[in-house]
Amino acid sequence: MRKLQISIGIIIALACTAFIKGGNAPNKSPSKVKPLEIVNTSLTPEEIFIKKHPKRELRSAWITTFTNLDWPSSKGLTSLQQKKEFLNIVSDFHNNSINAVIGQIRASSDAFYKSKLSPWSEWLTGQQGQAPDGDFDPLKFMLEECHKRNMEFHAWFNPFRAVSHVKFSSISEDHITRKKPEWFFKYGNTLYYNPGIPEVRKYICNVVKEVVKNYDIDGVHFDDYFYPYTIKGERIPDNKQFKRYSRGCETIEDWRRDNINLLIQEVAQVIKTEKKHVKFGISPLAIWRNQKQDPKGSFTDVGQSSYDNLYCDTKLWIEESWVDYMAPQLYWSTSNKFANYNHLINWWTKNEYKRHLYVGHAIYKLDTQNRHSFGTDELVKQVNISRQNGKVNGNIYFRAKAFVSNHQNFQKKIGESIYKYPSLVPAMTWIDSIAPSKPVKLKAKINEGKVYLSWKSPRYDSAHDSAAYFVIYRFDEEETISTTFSNKILSIQKNNEFVDTTATLNKHYKYVVTAVDRLHNESKEFALTKTR
Repeated sequence: MRKLQISIGIIIALACTAFIKGGNAPNKSPSKVKPLEIVNTSLTPEEIFIKKHPKRELRSAWITTFTNLDWPSSKGLTSLQQKKEFLNIVSDFHNNSINAVIGQIRASSDAFYKSKLSPWSEWLTGQQGQAPDGDFDPLKFMLEECHKRNMEFHAWFNPFRAVSHVKFSSISEDHITRKKPEWFFKYGNTLYYNPGIPEVRKYICNVVKEVVKNYDIDGVHFDDYFYPYTIKGERIPDNKQFKRYSRGCETIEDWRRDNINLLIQEVAQVIKTEKKHVKFGISPLAIWRNQKQDPKGSFTDVGQSSYDNLYCDTKLWIEESWVDYMAPQLYWSTSNKFANYNHLINWWTKNEYKRHLYVGHAIYKLDTQNRHSFGTDELVKQVNISRQNGKVNGNIYFRAKAFVSNHQNFQKKIGESIYKYPSLVPAMTWIDSIAPSKPVKLKAKINEGKVYLSWKSPRYDSAHDSAAYFVIYRFDEEETISTTFSNKILSIQKNNEFVDTTATLNKHYKYVVTAVDRLHNESKEFALTKTR
């Protein structure tokens, strides 16, 4: 039996930030955009590797249930069929280094979960209000399957869309639009909640609270739909409510923005009061304002902005720390003349205010034959630009169907390049910075060329968090132990045993096992043991 050296260990986070020079010049046209340049060229090989393959990075994708875009594939499937489809999606995610899922559970004031406030979604059974067969709870199932694979699950709500199409949508008798019709306004063919009514904001808070209280979710996620996108020739019919609830706002536009600001604050308070560890994030339209509208805006020139058209002051939300993360939908290329990826990344990282920034990518647009789209190499380039910047904490891909289908060979490309090694979800230290104690009683044995590791979970005490999962690292005998590098990770897992099937015979290794809590704080101490 050969000699084996084993360590139980620590994360030492190495922070290396490249300085980025961008082109936010208000006197230039967006058509003259130049690529960002890396100013600091004195990075060590280790620092370059960390930027290219970060150990901590959110890797996520949206699963859209609205109109059966991603899951379930159609209305009226049996619960068994729905389970099978979801398992195919989440297994594919897990096999391709995805560590978090954004799952849509409320698309049109309906529910993919057991609720006292909202009817079952028509995208499940084909008829709104009709329960799935066999007492099936989709959200409970999704949570269990994601957590089995050590993946976070963020519950995705569309906060304001009540009825997607007034002529064709299935609306149950107990739907909130039938109970409280005065809460809603029609814009286009859609019914929306009016957030200027205090009772509406309270109701939405209660909707979120119900899910946070009853389900073991990791995050609450809002998309970009607040006030509706502008339709030419239509006006939002909320003058009556403005006159009644103006709260001293001089213009209806400022009042609408204040309504959304109040809601974001109120939802954040509800979440953190109920469960402090549950994250709150929003995925807004990436354009806060164009620079021609506001000198603080981005170097872009697009028709609609979050601030002016959707009445969302997204910059304020993160300045005030009302959210834990922002995931702007940066669905444009690095060659786009009007909304250039380079400059949008530059703007958002200048306005991240020490909260996490995740970039939303449109993999459904990967199509080299379409002049409005771009190739997979462009998307890989975008991720690398974000990593070089140093303030982007991860990426979210829209949407699941394009991901699972390996659209434009996307999976192969990311597997060979940007997702070559595994990654941990970044820790949100403002929520919790306390790490677990180290694992104990590490044992190892060698049998038929395989290394069998086992250990005990650290004891929970008042000074440390409990362990949610473990990270196993391997180093060559001559290497210095440093858990900074992602290529040293063998496994990220929940169980207390691991079999290394890739060890080379007659070669000595050092093994490191760390404990990580639910909010991804990694144990700091390590102990050394030897065995033969």
